[in-house]
Amino acid sequence: MSNLNSAQYLKFPFKVAGHGPQTSTRPEHVREQIEQVLFTSPKERVFRPEFGVGIRKLVFEPNNGSLLKITRKQLESSLAQALYGEVDPKTLDVAITQSDGKLIVHISYVLAAINKDESYTFTITGQDNG
Repeated sequence: MSNLNSAQYLKFPFKVAGHGPQTSTRPEHVREQIEQVLFTSPKERVFRPEFGVGIRKLVFEPNNGSLLKITRKQLESSLAQALYGEVDPKTLDVAITQSDGKLIVHISYVLAAINKDESYTFTITGQDNG
């Protein structure tokens, strides 16, 4: 079990420091994958046009419950696909709220291989990327 927890992945975005590329632990790697899904707009990747949800575009949309529900479903689906094998899909939980010109995305899940609970909250405004 400790080998699974200490596995190393290339950091995203890719960075070189010292004598080689920087790496991430399994939990960091999964968080980096979540950020890729959140902040990549659909059709932005040439060979995977369906990848990503482009969450930034929703910051200035009206506070509409239906829109947030559709986005939550799309995000759950995209994350389940992107995190296949890393996260137990039955434990994936996504909540999206909007207030004061900010979009708040809370994602929680269990890392499948090491049975570890993780959760992250991303606050998206018009100026930054979380």
